[in-house]
Amino acid sequence: MFSKKWFDDLEFKLRDMGLDSDDKSFDEIRENLANPKKLSDIDFVNTVSYVILAGGFSQKTAKKIHRIIMEKMVENPSVDDLLKIFNNKNKINAIVKIWNNRVNYCNDFYQIKDTGEKIKYLQTLPHIGKITANHLARNLGVNVVKYDIWIQRLGVLYGGNSVLYKKIDNGNLNPEIKKLCDNMFEHLRIETNLPIGYIDVVLWKASQNGLIKELKQWM
Repeated sequence: MFSKKWFDDLEFKLRDMGLDSDDKSFDEIRENLANPKKLSDIDFVNTVSYVILAGGFSQKTAKKIHRIIMEKMVENPSVDDLLKIFNNKNKINAIVKIWNNRVNYCNDFYQIKDTGEKIKYLQTLPHIGKITANHLARNLGVNVVKYDIWIQRLGVLYGGNSVLYKKIDNGNLNPEIKKLCDNMFEHLRIETNLPIGYIDVVLWKASQNGLIKELKQWM
């Protein structure tokens, strides 16, 4: 495990299964991490809104809802109109606020140069938490990883420390587990010569779809 061949096999299986995407395709994610582009305010709010909607839903469902809502936003709909499409008031209110302030949010983000400060800024956006901020940053072209529960499990597996399994928490990242995850990503970065953000999305998708059988011992 955790070799270039292992990673390449996971990536190949995901592509073969048609699962090579997050909000964008694997190839688009990889290119955007290697050569990040400044998004327009519309593309920026589209990216933020997808991450808000994706939590707790399958990618297929999230993409469908996201497309319908974003098409509706140009009509300046009421919150009630949007709730008829997706009945989650907190998420809808967050999307509306970001849409209405998209120019300022977009400009403020791109004025920040430091990666850590970018992530801190994204955490101030409506309905964006610590873990989703990393997810969003990666989708915006920042080469970071999302320490979600799947990646934490992989980090524990990489470190071979079963005691830490009980400390896995999607809302409160344990420093020891983060260290193991960071070591895993650095190892795979050297093995594959790929951006850690791209490695992250492949491992996340492979774990989520049951392609890493070894994870079962930690679940």
